[in-house]
Amino acid sequence: MFINSHKKLNRRLAFACAFLISLILLVPRAEAKPPDYNGGVANEYTYEEVFFLTGDPIRFSGKATITEKENKGTISSTYKFTLTGSKGEKLTRSVVYVADLEKREDKGQTTSNGSIKSYSEKITLPNKTTYTLDDYQFSQGTVIDNRPASDYYSGNVVGRKIYKVKEGSSKTEDLITVHFTGRDMGYENFWGATETQLIDYEIVKSNGQSGFVTSKVSDSKSRLLQYEPHDPSLSSFTGGHAVVSESNMIGEYTYNLPFGRGTGTIHLNQERTPKIERLIVPKFRDLNKHWAKDHIEKLYSLGVFDESTQFFSPNTPMKRYQYTVGILKAVDIRVLEEPKSKKKTPKKPIFSDLNVKDPDYLYIESAVEKGITTGVTPDKFNPDAPLTRVQAVAILVRALGMEGRAPSPGFRTHYKDDHKISDWAKDSVYVATELGLVSGDEYNRFNPQQPLTRAQAAALTDRFLQFLENDLQQNYRDDILFFN
Repeated sequence: MFINSHKKLNRRLAFACAFLISLILLVPRAEAKPPDYNGGVANEYTYEEVFFLTGDPIRFSGKATITEKENKGTISSTYKFTLTGSKGEKLTRSVVYVADLEKREDKGQTTSNGSIKSYSEKITLPNKTTYTLDDYQFSQGTVIDNRPASDYYSGNVVGRKIYKVKEGSSKTEDLITVHFTGRDMGYENFWGATETQLIDYEIVKSNGQSGFVTSKVSDSKSRLLQYEPHDPSLSSFTGGHAVVSESNMIGEYTYNLPFGRGTGTIHLNQERTPKIERLIVPKFRDLNKHWAKDHIEKLYSLGVFDESTQFFSPNTPMKRYQYTVGILKAVDIRVLEEPKSKKKTPKKPIFSDLNVKDPDYLYIESAVEKGITTGVTPDKFNPDAPLTRVQAVAILVRALGMEGRAPSPGFRTHYKDDHKISDWAKDSVYVATELGLVSGDEYNRFNPQQPLTRAQAAALTDRFLQFLENDLQQNYRDDILFFN
């Protein structure tokens, strides 16, 4: 294609000053980032895009190199492309973009404004006709909403390119102007990331003829939990889970070029080689034929439930403390850093019934700091109390940062026992129901104060992870590309 742009780098800086601890598998959060704003796609070996200025679309492929540097709140992104077409066409491009970041920690958001620093681009055809980029104007803005379990972001881009066109040995030059506007949207969390870009281009020739191109491209990464059977019967275990990391980009160009090929559609697709990471094997003796066996073993393999015995006790109540810690581990939420001090002074817990020496204490402190959970009173957390349905749902929705998506105060949920849902939790219950995380019983009751068993809590947590793995990708990719 013909547009280069500073990519959305700033979302990763939201945690730059945080104490980063990878809690599961010791791997970073997933990232998705198309290589530019040209509608191109790439895997670990090859980049490809389509160039339209000739009126006859040319598919280029080759090497793309991207480097990023951050210094004092400014990110510099350098893009270098060396590409060839099937008939010997050549494309070289080098562009540097800069973006200034503004972190609003009081709002939990980050904004950036990007511009172009330098550029060069040249396309050479077999007949010696050349297209040389003579002027490039560019502006981009992005906002990232940094939520505990996932970041969500949206950006806009606008620009203009002017190319000098020289045919063979001719000394005369023609001009082609490309106007473009676009937007991108995405999310990023430990279990998956997707960025989808939509850009409209208008190609204006010197004789007044215009052509139009729309590019849609989406980069998506996901970590999927997959069961791997172990066939030998003379073994200490029958199977276990693995995390399969997958990544691919899909792109589509639709064009209307009256001065050339006319109308048409071109599709691109690149996939990266999957990566497999095996997890520890659970060996519980009280889960045989239990309805929640798969949910429990999956979460145990991930380290969400750190049991020290061979008995999980699936039908006993889930405790508030263990569930809160488990959710933070499940979504790889970074815990707070302990203050560095030469004096080993005792640290006072945020609730009087918590112990700062507990190895998981910082998870609770982080959950409170991030607004994921609260105490039952200003001074008590009640860590060993049974977890209720409404408490569990509130923790999940607050971790997603979506409680604000509920209607204006005063609304009713559709549950028959709506009047039993506390006002503080009604937003979370409404959103969790809309997202498909929870539903009512056979009588359409939510049963907000019903304690969750450990098995029920495991099933709810597993559904939450599926939302992070699959539902967000469906919404940010397929719904936008195929159903809009």
